[in-house]
Amino acid sequence: MSTAFTKEESAETASETLLPDRPISPHPNLVTEAGLKALDLQRQKAREAYDAASTIEDVNERRRQAAIPLRDMRYFSERIRTAQVVPDPMSFDIVAFGSTVTFRRDDGRVQKYRLVGEDEADPKTGSISFASPVGTSLMGKAIGDIVNVGDQELEILAIS
Repeated sequence: MSTAFTKEESAETASETLLPDRPISPHPNLVTEAGLKALDLQRQKAREAYDAASTIEDVNERRRQAAIPLRDMRYFSERIRTAQVVPDPMSFDIVAFGSTVTFRRDDGRVQKYRLVGEDEADPKTGSISFASPVGTSLMGKAIGDIVNVGDQELEILAIS
């Protein structure tokens, strides 16, 4: 649509307010209880940011400030709608969604990660996605198993 029929000052302003949706993963949307709560909190924060932007008087600035929160509200609403809450594993015989796995890499480093949903994964805090290359390789394995991830071998030392 031409900007001649809208209130935006330019085509550039219009493009800043019509952001594409955030990509949705093709993997099942598995989440932990905490992950579902985190998604809801993120949706609430996006709603608050959108509400704050809605109070801006200048229409162009209001649209610019509301664009990201509006996109995030759509994303988090969809992720909550499709979420499949998976309870914590009852057994530690094999790696499952929600397990914490300790493994040794080829170079001798020992790492420990919990396998969680894609939206809640944060390697800095000790969690990785079940759909990541490492997560996918570890799922269904047992203590002592060695898995290949790229050109690395990982030996599973513990499951909790």
